[in-house]
Amino acid sequence: MVDPSRGVLFPSRLTAFQRSAPPQAAEDLVQWFWIPEWDLEPGVMSRQTVLSYPALNLVVEPHGVSLVGATTRMSERILQGSGWAVGALLRPAAVRTLTSDASSLVDTERPFSAPALHAQVLAAMSGARDRHQQAVEIFSRWLRARAGDLPSVARHANLMPEVLIGQDGANTPAEAAARLAVSLRTLQRMTRRYIGLPPAAVIRRRRLQEAAQLVREHPDVSLATIAADLGYADHAHLAGDFRSVPGLTPSDYRTESS
Repeated sequence: MVDPSRGVLFPSRLTAFQRSAPPQAAEDLVQWFWIPEWDLEPGVMSRQTVLSYPALNLVVEPHGVSLVGATTRMSERILQGSGWAVGALLRPAAVRTLTSDASSLVDTERPFSAPALHAQVLAAMSGARDRHQQAVEIFSRWLRARAGDLPSVARHANLMPEVLIGQDGANTPAEAAARLAVSLRTLQRMTRRYIGLPPAAVIRRRRLQEAAQLVREHPDVSLATIAADLGYADHAHLAGDFRSVPGLTPSDYRTESS
């Protein structure tokens, strides 16, 4: 599983948060499940800032179920009162069963009709000591039943996350296509179909997540060294990515996150 701290810009601000690998039955459908819970004092707000993974999420909350597309910008949510969410970061094989047009969901969240899933997860999260485990198992069974037998094209598409956003992910679309043994044009169609973004945008998001983590966790390493290690042409290109998405310079982010 990818490092769970990647993508979280300010980990110290997180409320109770669990990220767990899927049960074996759902390994080909879900990259991981994530469950935040919060119970804040009246008047207290918690600002959650995330560079989301370039993938779709199916999310169950007390008020309903939603399908959340990949994002091109920083995501921010302000939590108040009490609440929870049970989310699944989806693999391509699951995406194909939930939407035929992932590109239409980019930077968008839409209600998704799944009344049985919602009712069962809501019941599981209503106080059981092992509520997280129960919710994940219910979610996994629901996805498994919906997906059925996976065609070979979906199984091949499932290789994309490791190649594009894994720990040793490709640095260019051409490299990713070569690893997947497909043409660049086929890779572009695959990422549009299952993620909604071009492969270059997926790779850029991964590199920016990695850069943010290194800037935050290794204050003794120069920004120029981080840029070079991640394949940026120079420090200026890294700074440009920071300004265009998180909206601040790497130096300012390092100061704010310390």
